[in-house]
Amino acid sequence: MPPKGERRKQQIVDTAKEMFIENGFQSTHIGQVCEKLDIARGTVYQYFRNKKEILYAILDEVIENIEDIFDLDDFNEFFAHNPTHEAVLSFINKRLVSCISVMLGEPIVIKLIFKEIVGVDDDVNERVGKAIATIEKCVSQEVEELMKRNVYKSTLDPKVTAMMIIGGVMQVVYQCDRMKQDVLSESLINSIAMHYLYGVLK
Repeated sequence: MPPKGERRKQQIVDTAKEMFIENGFQSTHIGQVCEKLDIARGTVYQYFRNKKEILYAILDEVIENIEDIFDLDDFNEFFAHNPTHEAVLSFINKRLVSCISVMLGEPIVIKLIFKEIVGVDDDVNERVGKAIATIEKCVSQEVEELMKRNVYKSTLDPKVTAMMIIGGVMQVVYQCDRMKQDVLSESLINSIAMHYLYGVLK
């Protein structure tokens, strides 16, 4: 897609996202998005068949970013050079902080999980559930690999550990959003990472 098309698609997603949060999913219509952006309906339909697809695009982007962060090839390449313990900790922390930042950067995903976006149906809820399962799988695989390399405690359950970190991050975002606090604050992100690492490192 040409750069201009990518920009227009992102404008549609960003505008719809704001309206879903402010007005609810059911009360937001494609025509309202078009009116706010001063574009024709046909322009939106070049990219999305309906407003559900806009929500799915948001979820897909979050998943794609997190899968990129936890790329196994990057992981194996890093460990192939026999890194020091300090380098390993720095590597883990950077990946974790990046993952947290992605999740914190899309509060609408958290609102969907906590069912705070009014008007979504079972199809959307099912898609959200699949997205969360994919994120948990990425984190779980990384936990398992770090256990194999004797970095993490051997007594961990990778799946439970992944569910706890993802669930914890979601709860932090949810509460920060309710209290109108900055969810992208560097100190908050680092605090989450530190608490997580404290519980899993050998």
